[in-house]
Amino acid sequence: MMKIFGKVAAIVAGSALVATAAFAEDRKSYPAPKDHPLSEIISGYEFRTPETRALQDDDFENPAYILLDLGAELWSTADGAAGKSCASCHGDAAESMKGIGASFPKWSKERNKAITVEQQINICREEQMQADTWKWTKDPNMLGMTIFVKNQSRGMPIVLDNSPEMETVRKLGEEVYYTRYGQLDMSCANCHEDYYGNYIRADMLSQGQINGFPTYRLKWNGVGSTHRRFKGCMKNIRANPFKPQGEEFTALEAYMMYRAVGLPIETPSVRN
Repeated sequence: MMKIFGKVAAIVAGSALVATAAFAEDRKSYPAPKDHPLSEIISGYEFRTPETRALQDDDFENPAYILLDLGAELWSTADGAAGKSCASCHGDAAESMKGIGASFPKWSKERNKAITVEQQINICREEQMQADTWKWTKDPNMLGMTIFVKNQSRGMPIVLDNSPEMETVRKLGEEVYYTRYGQLDMSCANCHEDYYGNYIRADMLSQGQINGFPTYRLKWNGVGSTHRRFKGCMKNIRANPFKPQGEEFTALEAYMMYRAVGLPIETPSVRN
């Protein structure tokens, strides 16, 4: 039976913004911890077509691996006035970065705020390498390095920084997640909690998990970051997006990692 998003119907009547029930499918899921908002935790991988999943699974065909290779090259390339590379401090990424992508965002006592992998990359560039920082969302160097770092945790389950400070950050992220924004008066939850497993237009809604980001997105014909996806979702509901790597999107990322706790890191994934 066709379902139309409740309060949105009056705004988008006749616009094809509708959700239709999908065929029931067996999807690999992970048990949700006590008091989690979801009854089961499912990667976006499970909601994609067999062809898209095959593209992600083949490291030689996955188009995001071009940027992973770039990240691997940058890891050992000296840059900046200090004449250092990432490897100068961290050595073999397979050892030093193992688990890093599964545990960020984390609380930084030095900066008195939560930081993401991307922010840590720029902190290292600025303070250790004395090099120029990279732009957040579309810079191939930033995307490549983020993919390379997170890929060292591929297959490892997401774990959380459970410090009191990060609990506060996740509370802000939860507020962002459930707040309705924009002309369409929608929240993240309206799609990814209330209607996952249903089609909206030609795309099946997932739980919106971020365990595979940065991801190669077929719609973009390229790789994008977590905060680029957040920004795109807010634009889709005709809202003014928050600033990438700003307080709100960083908090939302932290909360989304909580919603994905236990899922394995898939970076770099392939999505619609």
